Amino acid sequence: MATLFVTHHDCIEHDTGPGHPESADRLRVIQRVFEAEEFMFLHREEAPLADIDLIKAVHDPAYVDKVMATIPETGIRSLDGDTYVSAKSGKAALRAAGGACVAVDAVVDGHESNAFVATRPPGHHAEYDRAMGFCLFNNAAVAAHHARKRYGLKRIAVMDFDVHHGNGTQDLFYNDPDLFYCSTHQWPLYPGTGAETERGCANNILNVGLTAGAGTAEMQAAFNQTVLPGISAFKPELLIISAGFDAHKNDPLAGLCFETDDFVWMTRQLMALADAQCQGRLVSLLEGGYDLPSLADSVLQHVRTLMTG
Repeated sequence: MATLFVTHHDCIEHDTGPGHPESADRLRVIQRVFEAEEFMFLHREEAPLADIDLIKAVHDPAYVDKVMATIPETGIRSLDGDTYVSAKSGKAALRAAGGACVAVDAVVDGHESNAFVATRPPGHHAEYDRAMGFCLFNNAAVAAHHARKRYGLKRIAVMDFDVHHGNGTQDLFYNDPDLFYCSTHQWPLYPGTGAETERGCANNILNVGLTAGAGTAEMQAAFNQTVLPGISAFKPELLIISAGFDAHKNDPLAGLCFETDDFVWMTRQLMALADAQCQGRLVSLLEGGYDLPSLADSVLQHVRTLMTG
């Protein structure tokens, strides 16, 4: 078994307009990284189009229809102040959700040890009936629902180390005691959610806010004292990572000071947790990361770690 890399060219065709930080160049630099010889044997698969009914099982069906109806034939339209769609955005969003699901298939079926899904638009800000923060549909939540529906898994955890709190995933998990959402994020910061007092219906939400300027020491303390014990106590059958790389010290959209090696360390800890708790089942989904050189290097190291441990 090995690591599966999932992506699709349709996700490059999602045009957010000139100067937008969530640009197609993010995916281009990631795809370029995996052209290197060391990734010759990385297993690869194109992201399929997700079944729209699967997305409607997670999101408000009327909201899903509204998003798809908003996709223009030409030009760009806004869904909110920073979330835009263009002619190929509908397909890209379906590929992003479908890529998350095919990664779950590979890992739960036992064909692959783990998987990394490099698609866009990202998903963790998408709430039940609301697009925001560059996100249309919540890929992590769709993946969790797919794992339940297809494989009968019950307890699924999402660990989100994006610098921004995943308000959408929290919203979709909040009232389900068998879904666990854990987030480390800069606090306070957009989107304004993620207080440690937000605990979910059964203490199934675990938020760890980090102050601007926090780096390696603070991140490792958060993991060792709160994140890893919290997820372990939940005893998940599948671990999904919302892998945002915008906590890097060079990222322009926030103020945490993670080094590239910090993403290696977090990945190793989460792999060990998955090995101990859920038969190694681990799926990682790309979220944020907006400084292109840092994003490319961090993703490279993240996937290299998934491949080699």
